[in-house]
Amino acid sequence: MDLIEMAVDSIRVHMPSGQHVVVLKEKDSERFLPIWVGMAEANAIALKISGVKPERPVTHDLMVNMLAALEVNITQVVVSELRNDTFYARIMAQTQGRDLELDARSSDAIALAVRVDAPIFVAKEVLDQAAVLPEGEDEDAKLAVFQQMVNDMNLPDLEDRGP
Repeated sequence: MDLIEMAVDSIRVHMPSGQHVVVLKEKDSERFLPIWVGMAEANAIALKISGVKPERPVTHDLMVNMLAALEVNITQVVVSELRNDTFYARIMAQTQGRDLELDARSSDAIALAVRVDAPIFVAKEVLDQAAVLPEGEDEDAKLAVFQQMVNDMNLPDLEDRGP
C-alpha cells in the first residue's frame, strides 16, 4: 500500500447541520482530505492542535496515558480505506518488541496521533478517491474550495437527526 504523509490543516463546521470536518493536508502537495468526524473527536483534535490543555484529561488523553503506562508506543496512524463513505484507519504501535496494528475510526486515530506527535498517513488510493485540490495559490481560493465542498455535501440538518 502506497502511503502519503499528511498533517492536520484545520477543523471546520458545516453550519446548517453542525457536522464537523477535520481537514488533512498532504505534506508535499496542496491536496486536502476532508474527513467527517463527531463533535467530541473534533473537539479533542482541536484542543491539542490549538495548545489548549483541559483541567482534566479528555478521553484521548486518557487513552494515551494508559498506552504509555502499558509501554505501548504509537508509531503512526494510517487512513487506509474509504468504503461506503466511511474512512477506516489503522493505528500502528509497538510494545515489548512486538508490532501492533489496531483497527480504529479515523477520527480517533487522528486524535491520538496529534497527542503523541505520530505521523499521519493516508493510502494513495484513498487520496485518489476523496482528495480536494484547490485551484490557485492564495488562501481565498483554498477557502472557497472548502466552502463549496462543504456546501455540496448532502448532510442531514440537525432537526432531521431525531432525538
